[in-house]
Amino acid sequence: MTIAVSPEAHPALVLNADYRPLSYYPLSLWSWQDAIKAVFLDRVNIIAHYDFAVRSPSFEMQLPSVVCLKTYVRPSRAPAFTRFNVFLRDRFECQYCGTSEDLTFDHVQPRSRGGQTTWENVVAACSPCNLRKANKTCAQAKMWPAHEPFMPSIEDLHRNGRKFPPNFLHESWMDYLYWDTELLP
Repeated sequence: MTIAVSPEAHPALVLNADYRPLSYYPLSLWSWQDAIKAVFLDRVNIIAHYDFAVRSPSFEMQLPSVVCLKTYVRPSRAPAFTRFNVFLRDRFECQYCGTSEDLTFDHVQPRSRGGQTTWENVVAACSPCNLRKANKTCAQAKMWPAHEPFMPSIEDLHRNGRKFPPNFLHESWMDYLYWDTELLP
């Protein structure tokens, strides 16, 4: 799975004041328009440029490829419980069969049997496995998740996010990103 990023769009990599990306997945990118606006509002420093400029009758500016926030943004301590973050925690794989196709999420202890919608009770599951398990317990369905569901830390999600690099990484970004190199396009 890759993020579709178009090099023609000239996105800017956004770094926190400590020179780390705000997020790996999705990669913290701004449109060139938002990056230029932040420059003029004096919210960022430009770290690197594209070999491309925007022009008006009285002004020319190279587009920033990497910007760094002037004020540190404290990362959230606990990740939000979202469908996307459940998939990211489970590495975009069905926890019953391993496929990455047609993902949904499954309540390990079914809701109809008192199961809650929490990190500790929800796993990524493909539609066929989810339908097959239905409202049965794991023992009744003879289906057990590959990994016990757990509440991930922000670092867990960042670590997993680095396993899914986008299809476009500008060379000026490479000093600030740490991907699993065997996965790079």
